[in-house]
Amino acid sequence: MASSGAMSNRTIKTEDFWIASDTPGIELMVRNKRLSSSENFSAERTILMVHGATFPLESLFDVELDGFSFLDFMASHGYDVYAVNVRGYGGSTRPPEMEQPADHHPPLVRTETGVQDFGTAVDFILKRNNLSNINVFGMSWGGTVAGAYTSRNNDRVNKLVLVAPQWVSSKPIPLDPGGQIGSYRLVPIEAMKTRWLNAAPEDKRTDLLPEGWFEKWADATIASDPSSQTHTPPSIRATNGPIQDVREYWTLGKKLYEPKELSVPVLLVHAEWDIDVPIDSAKALFSGITGAPYKSWVEIGEGTHMVMLEKNRLQVFHAVLQFLDQEYIPAR
Repeated sequence: MASSGAMSNRTIKTEDFWIASDTPGIELMVRNKRLSSSENFSAERTILMVHGATFPLESLFDVELDGFSFLDFMASHGYDVYAVNVRGYGGSTRPPEMEQPADHHPPLVRTETGVQDFGTAVDFILKRNNLSNINVFGMSWGGTVAGAYTSRNNDRVNKLVLVAPQWVSSKPIPLDPGGQIGSYRLVPIEAMKTRWLNAAPEDKRTDLLPEGWFEKWADATIASDPSSQTHTPPSIRATNGPIQDVREYWTLGKKLYEPKELSVPVLLVHAEWDIDVPIDSAKALFSGITGAPYKSWVEIGEGTHMVMLEKNRLQVFHAVLQFLDQEYIPAR
């Protein structure tokens, strides 16, 4: 399936692929965007992204705000851009347990499953483009997925980008609602606006999201789950495996991977008002990255955990672009 869009008069080609996972009957959706005038890309100009614990790639990376999305932005700057939905999210297959009441099964899609699905997407891109490594990008829980994958597969990664990456925290983690959890949870989209804006100081909330942006994001998010309109109010399903990992790892001070085992360049982007990943948590992760050839930290002022969809999103976009554009020649 292919379609075209434009940004700055440069035509972008879009293709969606469904690739087999390691589980029979489960397919993973991988979206690719690139300039239609370009066909061959180096490892340095290829990137794979993975989403967080609640919202899929369609909702986080490919909502057109002011006429373009993050995927569009990177593609327009000459990158071969891929993003994958882990099973249970967006256009990927939902495990059959998600078609049953949530309390019938334990939490679905633990982080290890996310890492496996991400690795499947990496393998698909390497084979498709005849490459030995690519850049990888993870946001929030996706930061854990991409970080854990990289720590075990440094040879397949050129550079690693982490935006608001989940990490060990001594504070309660808002993702966890408390109480007993089932296989998945329902996330009412309209209710997200209050939670989103409440992360910012009261006098800064009115201009955090330019007019119409939340509505565009909400429409894209609802459209990403075919069952969303069967719930009142409209809600998407999100797997609870990441929350179970919060309980068994992050709030107990246990790491899901060792940051010292990252041996590629790393960029960490954090926003001033991120209450999901407090700055002390992000700093602990950053200080633990001791094996990278170099690492960079970018702090975005006046942004929340969802900074990539807010008024200052271009600061994130340009920070990622600058980091990836910087020439890096690995030691031989």
